[in-house]
Amino acid sequence: MAKYDQKSQQEVKKAMHELKKGKLKIGKTGKPVTNPKQAVAIGLNKARKRGAKLPPDKRNS
Repeated sequence: MAKYDQKSQQEVKKAMHELKKGKLKIGKTGKPVTNPKQAVAIGLNKARKRGAKLPPDKRNS
């Protein structure tokens, strides 16, 4: 069973593809992302900003 809904999964999928191509960058610094866990976190963050229903971010609880 999937952890997240379809929209969230698509955002994470896009982030992972960008990671593999070397196009995924970190925030203001613009450094390339090297860790797959970072890519997942970025994808989930983008999904949250677009209004996807996800559990709240663990570090903000």
